[in-house]
Amino acid sequence: MAEAALIRTGLPAQMRCIEVLEPGKHSRLQFSRQPLPELACGQVLIQVAAAGVNRADLMQRRGLYPAMPDESPTLGLEVSGVVVAAAEPELAGWLGKEVMALVPGGGYAEYVRVPAAHVMPVPQGWDLIQAAATPEVFLTAYQLLFSIGQLQPGQRVLLHAGASGVGTAAIQLAKARGAEVAVTVSSDEKAQCCLALGAELAINYRQQDFVEVLRQQWPAGVDLILDPVAGDYIAKNAALLAMDAKVVIYAMMAGRQAELDFAPWFRKRAQLIWSTLRNRSHDYKAVLVQALLADFAASFAAGNIRPKLDRVLCWTQAEQAHQLLATNQTIGKVVLQIAGADPAATLDSGIS
Repeated sequence: MAEAALIRTGLPAQMRCIEVLEPGKHSRLQFSRQPLPELACGQVLIQVAAAGVNRADLMQRRGLYPAMPDESPTLGLEVSGVVVAAAEPELAGWLGKEVMALVPGGGYAEYVRVPAAHVMPVPQGWDLIQAAATPEVFLTAYQLLFSIGQLQPGQRVLLHAGASGVGTAAIQLAKARGAEVAVTVSSDEKAQCCLALGAELAINYRQQDFVEVLRQQWPAGVDLILDPVAGDYIAKNAALLAMDAKVVIYAMMAGRQAELDFAPWFRKRAQLIWSTLRNRSHDYKAVLVQALLADFAASFAAGNIRPKLDRVLCWTQAEQAHQLLATNQTIGKVVLQIAGADPAATLDSGIS
């Protein structure tokens, strides 16, 4: 692996990062020191200001969503910061720029390497906290809605976990494309948030049967369902299908097994699709980045579409951040602030 040809002076030989100890049900987080990543062709080095927290991080801690071969095993799939090194002169234009990036791993660290094709400029008027809350969830939502779901203006989409990071991003993208949006959520507070973002229907599944509600409100059915729940939700989704509908499963929060009756899927000529983003190729992600920017960069800059922030924590509170996600207490994104943290600080044990 070739070292970077262009490196700003003054970079340290080592960096701090958060390491997972004993991956599995009883995993722990610990600070460690590692050498700065070496850059390969086409890569840049980002000094990390902040990192978004995602459920994928929790899955990785449990050994269920490992890093791809030759990529950093450190947690963190999206960051913001400043580019401080580039692997070749053609990438020198990135040096010194504030950016946000989808990373294949390594975001919970002071520095991270990333293909330059996966880097995006921070939209005008945004801060680095907002930027860190954007790449993973907006690229995931864009992929699910448009690259896979082929959502068209006037169609109807159902978003399970509508108040999640991906859910709040998907509401905004779908509405901007002219679709009608329904969401399922676990509280009235989350329902109000989703309605404020533009959803037509927000159903608290703890109080109402979302299948019954949607059958009444949208009797013709739903054209696209984005589902991170799986489990018994697959059978419930089948009861809501419009003709030629698509259901995209992108996580398995309710489990990996379910009984499946094929008949309603045949009747509606429906598609059941399974998708992840992390194990896509570098080229696929680069095309996705450019497509998102082409379609929505102007909306980001205008402030019409922004990440929904739940809270910002110091990266010493990473355990607390993970517990908040695991117990479904968040609305939108949790971001870890890394730049400016006390270099002598230690990780907190969790929620007090």
